Amino acid sequence: MTEKKIVTKLHTSTKRDYLARVNSVDKAWAAERAGEWGYDYWDGSRDTGYGGYKYDGRWRRVAQDLIDEYGLSDGDRILDVGSGKGFLLHDLKQLNEKFEITGMDISEYALKNAVDDVREHCVHGCASAIPFEDNYFDLVISINTLHNLNLHKLWTAFEEVNRVSKAHQFICVEAYRNEREKANLLYWQLTCRAFFSPEDWQFLFEKTGYKGDYEYVYFE
Repeated sequence: MTEKKIVTKLHTSTKRDYLARVNSVDKAWAAERAGEWGYDYWDGSRDTGYGGYKYDGRWRRVAQDLIDEYGLSDGDRILDVGSGKGFLLHDLKQLNEKFEITGMDISEYALKNAVDDVREHCVHGCASAIPFEDNYFDLVISINTLHNLNLHKLWTAFEEVNRVSKAHQFICVEAYRNEREKANLLYWQLTCRAFFSPEDWQFLFEKTGYKGDYEYVYFE
């Protein structure tokens, strides 16, 4: 189990006005709308989510880093837990059309609006009950998703990621190292349920038996 730096470069490329996020609208109302995982979250106002989640190629370098990091090759099976509209899976497939890609997301809206070449490879589901057999995938990834689960489902999600993976796992979650980063995370987030420090995440990894790699993104 190793800490990686695969998503951080992409995460830090976005500038965030934390106070504007929390002051521009009724935050509780916005969080409720976002938590429906529908149009408002993906393609509605920035107050309730992404403000229009469109493909722009930004995930391609993350896809390449994953290929390089885990030595992925022809025929490897890859599962993205929390695949959204499938942008990362699309980029993985573009880099090697012989990958066997699968996406899973709780948002029916995102799945319906996934990239054309990925949509048929995506299924509806929750990370706490992954609908695949044991030891099926060569790489299981989950980026900016698992922290959206309440603790009882989060615990099971780590067990599920372990179960369906026969080789590699990589997860990326939000975290905070100090009170400023915790406040910024609270200001910015709309759907996060697991507000943990790295030490708390490590405790959870140990207790659930998570054996894969991980990355933390911070709101500095």
